[in-house]
Amino acid sequence: MKKLIVSLFLVAGISAAQADEGMWMLGNLNKKTRNTMKEMGLNLPANKLYNPNKTSLTDAVVSFGGFCSGVVVSEDGLVFTNHHCGFSAIQQHSTVEHNYLDNGFAAPSHEYELPNPELYVRFLVKTENVTKRILKDVNDTTDEKERSAIIDSLKYVIQEEVYKKDSTLVAIVDTYYGGNEFWLSVYQDYNDVRLVFAPPSSVGKFGWDTDNWIWPRHTGDFSVFRIYAGKDNKPANYSPDNVPYRPKHYSPISLKGYNEGSFCMTLGYPGTTDRYLSSFGIEDRMYTLNQALIDVRGVKQTIWKKAMDADPDIRIKYASKYDESSNYWKNSIGTNKSILELGILDKKREMEAALLRWIQQTPAERDKLLHLLSSLELNYKAARETNRAMYYMSEAFMNSPEIILLSLEILNFDYEADKKDMTASLRKILEKYENMNPEIDKTVFLAMIKEYRNQVDTIYLPDFYSTIATEFQGNDEAFVDSLYSNTKLDTPLGLRLFADSDSEYSIIEDPIVGIAIDILAKVFEMNQTSMEATTNIARDERLYNAAVRRMYADKNFYPDANSTMRLSFGTVRGYTPFDGGTYDYYTTAAGILEKAKAHYGDRDFRIQPELAELLSSNNFGRYADKNGDMSVCFISDNDITGGNSGSAMFNDKGELLGLAFDGNWEAMSSNYRYEPTLQRCIGVDVRYMLFIIEKYGKATHLINELKIMD
Repeated sequence: MKKLIVSLFLVAGISAAQADEGMWMLGNLNKKTRNTMKEMGLNLPANKLYNPNKTSLTDAVVSFGGFCSGVVVSEDGLVFTNHHCGFSAIQQHSTVEHNYLDNGFAAPSHEYELPNPELYVRFLVKTENVTKRILKDVNDTTDEKERSAIIDSLKYVIQEEVYKKDSTLVAIVDTYYGGNEFWLSVYQDYNDVRLVFAPPSSVGKFGWDTDNWIWPRHTGDFSVFRIYAGKDNKPANYSPDNVPYRPKHYSPISLKGYNEGSFCMTLGYPGTTDRYLSSFGIEDRMYTLNQALIDVRGVKQTIWKKAMDADPDIRIKYASKYDESSNYWKNSIGTNKSILELGILDKKREMEAALLRWIQQTPAERDKLLHLLSSLELNYKAARETNRAMYYMSEAFMNSPEIILLSLEILNFDYEADKKDMTASLRKILEKYENMNPEIDKTVFLAMIKEYRNQVDTIYLPDFYSTIATEFQGNDEAFVDSLYSNTKLDTPLGLRLFADSDSEYSIIEDPIVGIAIDILAKVFEMNQTSMEATTNIARDERLYNAAVRRMYADKNFYPDANSTMRLSFGTVRGYTPFDGGTYDYYTTAAGILEKAKAHYGDRDFRIQPELAELLSSNNFGRYADKNGDMSVCFISDNDITGGNSGSAMFNDKGELLGLAFDGNWEAMSSNYRYEPTLQRCIGVDVRYMLFIIEKYGKATHLINELKIMD
């Protein structure tokens, strides 16, 4: 039996965590993990990383907008995050006359810093294990739907308890280990966040789609915001009377840089990983979600890009949504490619074969789990085609034509809300109209009708496809022309009409809203069709996760990422992606000039003459490396995923080295398996950030705010 366990351990891979593998919970760092960090070079005690009762490093780390991470770097609430994390805010403030995307932005003083009503930052206050309380009323015989209902109700109760004690706090009970553990996270949100500095996109997005997810990288992916609070330093909605937030802790900045092998840790809010997902689940993701993203977004982005290239105003209005869409379009392409090239499915299947042997040889497990893997296989097969159609439906119609998204928001509009909330909701919807071009949207809608029809079985077509066939003789273009000619929702006036109680306009009778209702009806029907199999999958994946952890009970498991704060650690190091090819662990300003020259005429690699002159001068001052070069980006083997963008990358003393902003192409399957020899976290060097702020942006006043460790 002992020999079997050893062989299982070697095959599994997921449980034998490398020293640099894992996204660790700071409130649950065990002794083994803490010791490993010390052995690798950490010079801080664990209670300086996270301590709910005293100041610690986590007090400087924020969730930025709920989709990225950031770090507080001054006693006046200055926040560093990625340029692509601040991209939407930068775009919203940009016009053809004041194009902050192309030219950058620098507020000369506090009164010129630009507010962003939809943006917030979130600080972690504490975490607490509430698993026993959540699971006290469920057992192995509890029906899965009943189990889910009980858990959801208890989550709500726990969250409400926190809110009743302090209404300024946000409490969220999150699921860990596939539904086998539950932790409460308590947060403090600050809703007044203002844009302070943005480099031009020639710095912050240098390389654009071509270089996205690729190393070597030369992108200065950073932007600067400031948190504002009431005069009592507590959260407050935007007001001209608010003052810069005074943080519990802010991060010092290191100018000493790093060498290959230097300790590096990353603190942030990674989105989701699925390291413990079964092979059936991974294969399903490839075929359904990932392929839908690849196919549908590829069509939509081609239309957007053509329009953006033809019109500077359209380029500004569509820049943020194009950037968001293309990021995970390319990610999905790379993920599917890496899963196949790295044999991820084969490795997972080997582990599952070993798991099955362990179950068969362990009486207590055999009685409960003998048919676990076959159940997973059968239920994934049963749900696959319907789930695939739902992903294509979501991408084609609920995430592409913006007029459909607006219709869905209108259908969910709270007409009973108080005037203040209703006005705020209307403002949000109107802001979306400001960046929607009806002609482009109509072209996208037409393309989506064709793409969805080509990808799915006819049983998954919403009712409006019958209308196209009968009333429009199968002419998709005539159908779309009719919709956009007769709707009132393609103008801001139409939106105001639906909110006007005295108006004779009936929102339900608008043809676009009718299409949205058709889509919702078909989604509901598909959900009902796959519900039983989907429920069984959730149960079986939870049991699978628990079984793997029991099989390796003495091993150190980290939970999958779930948008809660996590720590990853490792070392700065290069890698060898293919035979004969070795990548260094950093890039320099010289590479920017080389790429700009090699891609001359390509807008994605264009840099301003003044930036080229500045980089060519080699006058980098105190921001230069020991050899006089200007380091731009660097890589470490820290474990990251989406959501980690903007995460602080610290040295062994807790000083800021840079900001994480990307993974690497060769390990795009990292959401499913960590590959220690290949996986790298790409970060922008803080010294390059400061150089751009001071020398290019002339924002010396921001440099003076920082605590810089020479």
